[in-house]
Amino acid sequence: MVAPSGVVLAQGFNSMSAPAVAAPSVPVAASPNVVTSGSPVAKMASFEQADKVVVRKGERRLYLLREDRVIAEYPVRLGLNPFGPKTREGDFRTPEGKYRLVKRNQNSDFFLSIQLSYPSAEEAAVARENGVEPGGQIMIHGQPNVPRKGLEFYATRDWTDGCIALSNSDMVDVWLRTGVGVPIEIRP
Repeated sequence: MVAPSGVVLAQGFNSMSAPAVAAPSVPVAASPNVVTSGSPVAKMASFEQADKVVVRKGERRLYLLREDRVIAEYPVRLGLNPFGPKTREGDFRTPEGKYRLVKRNQNSDFFLSIQLSYPSAEEAAVARENGVEPGGQIMIHGQPNVPRKGLEFYATRDWTDGCIALSNSDMVDVWLRTGVGVPIEIRP
């Protein structure tokens, strides 16, 4: 089955292969524009588009907003060292600050990925002053396409190098409801 954005939705996978993509887990009542009948693709195509993304690291939650109203929220997993802002490459921290979604990749090592505009010019300058690289390639993404651990590992603990990870089904929803240029704010 192919979603309107060209994302291929998986069907018939068992638990030993890539997980099947289910319809997003957003309550229908949260959005009056959600179609309540028809195929999962019809439902996804009618979801409200987000005009802002907020991640609250301490809550391990990602929120999609439209006109300052939460239209969807998802549990997330962060970098292995999730406390505090990212200050250098290899610190395994998820950045904190205001960024934009800048690039979408449906062929990444993870199930879909959306790149953030980290580092900002200021973050890059501070890193240079400290004689370190700021790091980069911070993404919102799904699970690894070739998992090295069991599915429970990825669902229950922080495991990324500094990215924001979601379940594959939640990643489909975020992918369909955001676009390049949408602002994202990552809070402690």
